[in-house]
Formats: sequence, C-alpha cells, structure tokens
Amino acid sequence: METPLTNISDDHILGLLNQSNTFEKGFRVLMQKYQEKLYWHIRRMVMDHEDANDVIQNCFIKVYKSIHRFERKSKLYTWLYRIATNEAITHLNKQKKKATASIDDEESGISHRLEADTYFDGDEAQLQLQRALDTLPDKQKLVFNLRYFDEMSYKEMAEVLDTSVGALKASYHHAVKKIEQYIRAL
Repeated sequence: METPLTNISDDHILGLLNQSNTFEKGFRVLMQKYQEKLYWHIRRMVMDHEDANDVIQNCFIKVYKSIHRFERKSKLYTWLYRIATNEAITHLNKQKKKATASIDDEESGISHRLEADTYFDGDEAQLQLQRALDTLPDKQKLVFNLRYFDEMSYKEMAEVLDTSVGALKASYHHAVKKIEQYIRAL
C-alpha cells in the first residue's frame, strides 16, 4: 500500500531529488504533493482556469530547472509558493500590458472573467468576495489570499514575499477592512 502524499516528508522528497537515479520519481512526488495547493494559490491570483494551468506549468518547469539550487534556508513549500507567486505576478503583468481595454472597463474585471469561466461553480457569496478582492491593490489581495485561503502564518508569508511580518499584518488588516466596507455597501 502506498504512503499518502501528505505523509511523505519534504526531506524524503529532497533526498530523492538529490540522486540522479531517483530524481524523476522525486519530482513526480513533489508535483503530486504540491500541485493542487499551488494550483489554487495561483488560480486565486489569476482567476482563470486555463491561465492557472499555464502558470502552474511554468512554475514546475522553473522548479525542475532550479531545484538543485534550493538551499534549505526555508521550507520547501515556502520556496515553491514564492516561485508560484512570482510566476502568477509575471503572468498578471503580461496580461496588463496586453490589455487594450481601459482599466475602468467593467468587462475586463477579474470577477467578470470568473463569472464567464465554465469551471467556476461558486455561489453569490464567493462572487461578492471576489468582487471585493478586485477592489484591493495587488499586494493586499495577495496577502489576503495567502492568509485567508492558504492559511499561511505571517512568518511563512514573510518568507514567501520577502517582507516583514509587521508590513504583512498591516496589509491584511487594511484588506479585511476594505472587504468589509465593500460588502456592507452592497
């Protein structure tokens, strides 16, 4: 009987990745253990299923090419989240450059893309939360997503985003207040 992926330690995965004869197996295990978590982290940032798939693929390509440079100064998943976050931000920045519509154009908003996404099966509350998140600056949105959806500690977020815990707490607090104001105004 196979060991559930949640029980496979990062040290074991890294051990497999450090040996040339077990590298491919180690990488498969790493992907199986973290792909879903990273997918949803990315999906909450880019909103579109196809875009999230593209970003996660780019993320794992980057991990594949650079895993030998992982220095173990942080947890493996923290390192993976940092790569996923950076890839999602890069994707969003490319989208912004390509966008020909005005930022004020309601049809280009993320919540409207989410409504049009055939993979979205959320309810009205989820849609309202997404609309509220659309109003946040990118950093506040990212911090909110990591804390609320991914349930990361401030210390872990500080490692992923390379910033101070105090700044993250302030960003999260401001994000929550803005979301509350948005929801109350409905």
